[in-house]
Amino acid sequence: MFIAFVRKEAKQVLRDRRSLLILFGLPVVMMTLFGFALSNEVKNSHFVVLDRVPDTATIALTERFDQSQYFSLVGRVQNEAEIEQWFRRGQARLALVFQPNFDHDLRHLQRAQIRLVSDASDANTANTVTNYATAIIGQHQAEMAGRAGLPQTAGIQIETRMIYNPQLKSSYMFVPGVMTLLLMLLGAMMTSVSIVREKERGTMELLLVSPVHPLLLIIGKAVPYLLLSLVNVLIILLLSYMVLDLPRGANIPLLIAESLLFILSALALGLVISNVVEQQQTAMFISLVGLLMPALVFSGFMFPIENMPLPLRVISHAVPTRWFYEIASNLMIKHVGFTAITRPTLILVGMTVLLMVIAWRTFKQRL
Repeated sequence: MFIAFVRKEAKQVLRDRRSLLILFGLPVVMMTLFGFALSNEVKNSHFVVLDRVPDTATIALTERFDQSQYFSLVGRVQNEAEIEQWFRRGQARLALVFQPNFDHDLRHLQRAQIRLVSDASDANTANTVTNYATAIIGQHQAEMAGRAGLPQTAGIQIETRMIYNPQLKSSYMFVPGVMTLLLMLLGAMMTSVSIVREKERGTMELLLVSPVHPLLLIIGKAVPYLLLSLVNVLIILLLSYMVLDLPRGANIPLLIAESLLFILSALALGLVISNVVEQQQTAMFISLVGLLMPALVFSGFMFPIENMPLPLRVISHAVPTRWFYEIASNLMIKHVGFTAITRPTLILVGMTVLLMVIAWRTFKQRL
């Protein structure tokens, strides 16, 4: 009897494709994503060089950095003001600043100075990148001293400078990241569950036959969550500046406008989920698991995107949280203007419009 009961349950499980997908698909997806994305290493960090008088030593050290798996040379600058421009555009994480006569001072004075300037808007990455750079300089110096016959006392003096977050406070990075996750999850989850609840209760038919246009009914159910999400944005900003001492100077009206755009994309995603599922538990599962994991992995909040393999980097372009996190961190930490965030804003606009069109097309006006 017991064996027969076990066989019956096994057959039921094997017939349930959704359960099989969760049982076998979820572990494969999570292990693949986190196996490639979850890493303490920071590879392929872009850097620029300020070398007013290039010489043999500066060229050799620059090539050493560029040949390393941790760094990639993307440009040369003429002054330190240009370094911050590269950082503001998100095109570089580190800058090497050589003093004039670097090779001469190293050989004759037995000391030369190099300054490492890093973008510390992401404190953990900045600290890691600086440590990598220091290690590369130390290794290069030891090899160079052995080849040139320099005394062991000869050395390169390293000066470090952190831009945007010199104290390396982790809250500077976590505030935009947590804000991104909250707005995505709350917007998508609450909207999808609210509409699916009507389907489960059987009241959706009553709403659809009312004098109000069906699509206006759906939009009307999403509007309260839009307003509540905006209230959440204000609460997050108040806590950020009053409690967490986030640096002031951000363009708050622009930040609220960008947040509104992101909330609209989250609500549209919630509408898409509500159109394709029939149960609240399913909507909750898709919203939490299906959105939380991509939001964490592909936003750049927890793991640097440049560390990921090419296929995952390509997938990250289709995740709205990546672009809003870039917008929020640039506005809140770097205090940039709209020009610096034009590209991610336009991409987010396109995603929002696309999700709204999909929600429109998948909406069933008859049950």
